[in-house]
This record gives sequence, C-alpha cells and structure tokens, in this order.
Amino acid sequence: MTSRWLLPVVAIGAMGAIAFAALTWREQQRVYHLVLATGGEGGQYFAFGQAFAQLVAQHHPDIQIEVQATQGSPQNMDWLQAERVQLALVQNDTPALPAARGVAKLFPEMFHFVVAKNAGIESIADLRGKRVALMPEGSGSYALFWPLSQHYGLTPNDFQAKSYSPTAAHEALLQGEADALFRVIGLGNGTVAALLQSDRVRLLPIDQVEALRLSLPYVEATQIPKGSYDGGLPIPATDLEVVAVNALLVAHANVDDDVVRRLTQTLHEFRNELIQLYPAAVMIEPVEELPNLGLPLHNGAQAYYGQDQPYFLVEYAEPIGLLISVSLLIASGVWQFRLWLIGRQKNRADMYNLEILDLINRVQETHTLADLKVIRQQLFKILQEVVVDLDIDRISPESFQSFTFPWEVAINTIRHQEVLLSQSQSCPPSTEDNPDA
Repeated sequence: MTSRWLLPVVAIGAMGAIAFAALTWREQQRVYHLVLATGGEGGQYFAFGQAFAQLVAQHHPDIQIEVQATQGSPQNMDWLQAERVQLALVQNDTPALPAARGVAKLFPEMFHFVVAKNAGIESIADLRGKRVALMPEGSGSYALFWPLSQHYGLTPNDFQAKSYSPTAAHEALLQGEADALFRVIGLGNGTVAALLQSDRVRLLPIDQVEALRLSLPYVEATQIPKGSYDGGLPIPATDLEVVAVNALLVAHANVDDDVVRRLTQTLHEFRNELIQLYPAAVMIEPVEELPNLGLPLHNGAQAYYGQDQPYFLVEYAEPIGLLISVSLLIASGVWQFRLWLIGRQKNRADMYNLEILDLINRVQETHTLADLKVIRQQLFKILQEVVVDLDIDRISPESFQSFTFPWEVAINTIRHQEVLLSQSQSCPPSTEDNPDA
C-alpha cells in the first residue's frame, strides 16, 4: 500500500474503532423503559405485575417496568397492539392481535362461581330470574361469563347482570343486592378468601369441561383443592371441580429480543424469589420445551426456551462438514490456479527479459546506425507487447516492474552506441594516413 493511502486508511480505522466503542458504551448505559398492562389494582394481575417488576429491577437494573392498572385482558391486548404498552398480562382466551407475541404461561385462573346460600342456586343453569354480579366490562371475567351461560341454555334476558368493581361485586353479594357472582381469578386471592369466610355464601363447582371445550377450546379442567381458602373450616369442604384458563405474559413484537430473553430468564430462573413476593407464582410450571401459548412466541422468549436444544453446529454437523469440505476444495483449486497464473505470468516476463538481453548483445556487435535503428524498433515493439500483456493480466505488475530495468539498460546501450558510431563516422581521416598530404 502506498504512503498516500496509508494515513487515510489508518484514520478511517481509528474513527471506526471510536464509533464502535461509543456505540458499545451507549448500549451498556441504555435503560429500557417498559409498561406492563395488568388489571384492576385489587386483582391478581396487578399484584403479579408489581412483584415481577420488582424482581426484574433487582436482577436487571437496566430494565424498568411500570405497572399499569387496566380493566383487563381485552383492553390489555388493544393497548399492546397500539403500543401504548410493551408488555401485557392476558387470559389465553383473549383474541390475539397481530403485534402480540407470547412470552410465558403463568398460572391457571379458576372460574369462581359464588352464590348466596338462600338463593336456591346449584349450578349456572339456575341463574334464570336471578341477579348476577359480574366484573367490569372489558375484563376477561366479563367476557367469559356470556359463552359460559349460553352453554347452560341461558340468554341475557333470562337474568339480571350488572357489572361492578371486584370489591363492589363482593359487597353486593354479601348485602343481598346480588344472588350470584362470577369471577375468573388465580387460586388463593385474598379478597375472594375474605368473601368466602361469610356464612351467607358458598362456592359451587363448574363441570362439563369437555362439553364446554366445544365452544371454549381454551378452557381446562382443574380443581380448587379442599381448604384452599381456609384450612380450618375447610373452604371448600371438598376438592371442587371447576374449569380454568391460563394467564399469559405477552410482549409487543418490537420489544428488543435480548430484553424479552432476559425477562423470560428472570421469570423461570428466579422463580423461588418471585414466589416470596407473589405466592401464587408457585403454580408457574417449569418449561422443558418450547411452550404452545396459542400465539407466536417472541424471538427473545424463543431464544431462552431453545437454549437447551441442540446447538446449530451440532444439529447440522453433517451438512456443515460437507460445506466446509467443498469450500476447502474450491479454495484449494483457486489457490492452485493462482499459483499457475503467477508462474505463467513470470515465465512470460522472463521471456521478454531474455529477448532484451539478446538485443543488448546485438547492440554491442552493431557497427552501423541503420542496424541500431532496427534494434531500437524491436525494443519498442517488445515494450508495446509487454504493456498489452499487462493490461490483459498475462503478466503481473511485479513482473512489469522487473522488466523495466533491463529495458532501460537496453535503450541506454543503444543511445550510447549511436553516439559512438556517429562520432566515428563524422571524424576526418588523419594526415598520417593520407600519402598526398
């Protein structure tokens, strides 16, 4: 490389190194601000969101999660699609919108059907003519009640349904302003436990899960174990057959992949710490393979779940080995061709050099200017041929450089010989050689 190019190249390299270092430093100092849509402030989602945000802050200080109270899953999904939030908690029955990507399955949420003891209600089918307290419109509980009641042959005109906040719904049931209450929530919720302490209400089972799955394919059969809400009485008195949906953590597709990978890692690898902050997290099951969440996985979550899968190099060892072998074979062929080409170029340059040496010998034996002119013409013809060969890569630039030295020696030898011949032919004969002088 010539000196005039060296300084610019060094300068560009230094600028690139500085830019790379600056970008690396900036990335290390970056703080990610995320908003997590949960649910009502007295609900499971909000409590989980606060615990999860605290845990993430402890292990990843560069990820700050703001917990946002909402009306529930449908609103959360809408806000995620609109990028008003970057993370959301939703029930798995919530219709997924295009921007939503799955991160993790959290805990099951049981259908809680609580009725007044004096209301004469033994199942959902007995709600005809009754007053039903529902969760806020827009919540997952509210949305699930209608297909559930339809399965039992009821229409909205068969009963009186009214939406309340969770606290107000519990109070309405206790005060006799409602005959039944329907709520979907994780097991062990404190407000539900307080409600069930009253001797005015009781918790009823919800069965027919296989039939329900015909219209609600996302529900699962589960149990509320005996004594879940009070081990002394106990409440419930026996294992209670109910159905459930799963709570999911979802993220917008645009959230940084590494951030989502670390969120997923925190959720699973620091689960014991999360349980201390939020006991219901004990129901988050360990994941041994890529989970099926009913919507596409986020790339970051997939990177975490797939880390125990065979490495790419191991899984594709045979085709990679074949590719490497073929590449080496091609590279070897290209190298051999290059060596052959370099040798061929050198041989051609050597041929020209030998021709020039032969011309130099002829110059020294030449005694007429006419013969020197012929040799000069041959020398320039060789130069012309060499330049053409250089242009079409029949000789290399290095060979051309080695050619120029003997060529210059030859042209200087011709000039010198011309001078000598010209002087000898222009000098007059001496008097000693002229007998008539």
